[in-house]
Amino acid sequence: MPQSSTQQPVSICVYCGARDGDNPIYAKGARDLGHMIATAGWRLVYGAGDIGLMGRVARAAQAEGGETFGVIPTHLLQREVGKTDLTRFVVTETMHERKKVMLMNADAVVLLPGGAGSLDEVFEVLTWRQLGLHNKPVIVVNLDGYWDPLLALLDHVIDHGFADTSLRGYVTSVPDAEAAIDALRLALSSTSPAAE
Repeated sequence: MPQSSTQQPVSICVYCGARDGDNPIYAKGARDLGHMIATAGWRLVYGAGDIGLMGRVARAAQAEGGETFGVIPTHLLQREVGKTDLTRFVVTETMHERKKVMLMNADAVVLLPGGAGSLDEVFEVLTWRQLGLHNKPVIVVNLDGYWDPLLALLDHVIDHGFADTSLRGYVTSVPDAEAAIDALRLALSSTSPAAE
């Protein structure tokens, strides 16, 4: 997907853990995704940390010469080791501002394994999608079945009448980074960028 010199690159927001987790496949998936985002000519948008999966996805993108856009709130600069050598490094006052800046600077969202913060981010994105505030693809990278409980929870919420079946349609689940890139290419070719 070539970009003109004046056109903003496609930007992929990645939500993921500030830890590596207990399975080496998570770190490998983060590295693979960062590498593939950069080699696709896309920009990585993420939480600006240099630890855990966040650091791995960013370092992999940088190693391939990819553009990186990191957003971190002031109170997490030390805890998440703010990665200041990014193409663009933004410091916000609050977590809410961080989430808003990340989503508004992205054309699509990818969820890698993570914890409560990653869940908070993806549920806000899904809520905003339900409300018609954006139309951005959401890709869940279900490495080794990590997100099976999340996907089952979405089905449970729908089955019990607390969400329309459209909620499940907002999420595309894939098994690995390569499938995530394929899903992104397909989704981005069939949707127009959402109004900011």
